[in-house]
Amino acid sequence: METLAMPAINFAAIMPETILSAVAMALLLVNVFVRSEQKAYLGYLSLIGILVTFFPIVAGWNAPVELQSGFNGAVLQDNFSLFFKGIFLVSAALSILISDQYMQREGCNHGELYPLILLATAGMMLMASGTDLMVIFLGLELLSVALYVLAGFNRDKLKSNEAGLKYFLLGAFSTGFLLYGMALTFGATGTTKIAGIAAYVAANPMITGNQMFLVGMLLMGVGFSFKIAAAPFHMWTPDVYEGAPTPMTAFMSVGPKAAGFAAFLRVFMIALPAYKPEWSALLWVLAVLTMTVGNITALFQQDIKRMLAYSSIAHAGYVLVGFVAGNAVGTAGIMFYMLSYAFMNIGAFAIILLVGRKGEPNNNVADYAGFGFKHPLLGLAMSIFLFSLAGIPPAAGFIGKFYIFSGAIQAGYIWLAIIGVLNSAASVYYYLRVMVFMYMKDPVEEFDWLKVTPAHALCLLVAVAGVLIPGIVPGYLLELAQKAVFF
Repeated sequence: METLAMPAINFAAIMPETILSAVAMALLLVNVFVRSEQKAYLGYLSLIGILVTFFPIVAGWNAPVELQSGFNGAVLQDNFSLFFKGIFLVSAALSILISDQYMQREGCNHGELYPLILLATAGMMLMASGTDLMVIFLGLELLSVALYVLAGFNRDKLKSNEAGLKYFLLGAFSTGFLLYGMALTFGATGTTKIAGIAAYVAANPMITGNQMFLVGMLLMGVGFSFKIAAAPFHMWTPDVYEGAPTPMTAFMSVGPKAAGFAAFLRVFMIALPAYKPEWSALLWVLAVLTMTVGNITALFQQDIKRMLAYSSIAHAGYVLVGFVAGNAVGTAGIMFYMLSYAFMNIGAFAIILLVGRKGEPNNNVADYAGFGFKHPLLGLAMSIFLFSLAGIPPAAGFIGKFYIFSGAIQAGYIWLAIIGVLNSAASVYYYLRVMVFMYMKDPVEEFDWLKVTPAHALCLLVAVAGVLIPGIVPGYLLELAQKAVFF
């Protein structure tokens, strides 16, 4: 009689995802019994859940190899995935800290908000841990469905409804590309395991002529490019970022982008290294196009949320430079940069949220006239975030770009690094334009409605520290990023 062997489960490999999912489901139940004016308590509970989730991440760092893998090798909790999980938790926590004030102001402080953020974060974690294409797809779907709802969370606002619908339609379309690419790859290799695909390619060099496999690789690249908002797959970004509630825009601009890069890196660097010359050439073009389109379009934006949306496209281009490099320096630079980007971008959106008020979002750059004089500390914080986004020392954004471009130069992509530096220099204009209005224009508003809650103040303090400390003393964080490189 034939016996069936049970695969190795190892729940420790998905402990962070398990904790977040359990907290999210518990919050959904608690939400039924909480009055509408007390929904903020759900945010505090979700922050406790995020804090608890940090413990298995810290405990799993440098864990023995046999404890990292789970579910018959379908998930891997290595240093690479743990570093990205830290980024996801930071972006979720900072977004939750600024959510309650905005949602109450806009009259959409529904209790489902916080479970959706936690479930989206769990989906990101699965994408980072997945070593099987189906696990990555499962994480992507969990993330995407939650984000569709979060983008359209303000149901009384037409732009929010439009953002949710656009993101849903285009997201579903891009997911089809990704899934079809995975299906073709499975058809060509007979496996969905990333390591299995790599072994098959190594054992069958003639697969380079297999059209099914090549089209599958291309379609997966298209699907991942949409998730990271790389040009020309970026068209959804400005409309969705502008229409979504501002805290959700902050969340979507960081976490999902980092998750897309984590999965993109693991699939292409492990499963498809034999094709590195081919996909590096495509990503070279994609990086240049993404940086250039993002920065040039941002130059002409008057709406600050749309400006930061195109800015986020440009930043995806910078990260792609490290991807093209394909070496340890470039990959460590990607991880360092994505964590720094979480602090500086969410911090900038936290200030944007404060400047607005119900019925008057004040998203035009001109609305910031005199803001730096009326609120010196908030103006200083916004300046720090903008300097970091522009890549000006001593902010963390400068160190991240330096390492990414250094990786490209070491790999021989000198012109790509030069184009990246030129694009970064061009971006200084539209970031400084905001500061010109804050400090060099006469105020047209007293900003007397502006109120900083303790949660909002904590978010800004953490974000400023997360920008300045790694920028001035980057050694420890860079060392962690280098230890997280999986090749």
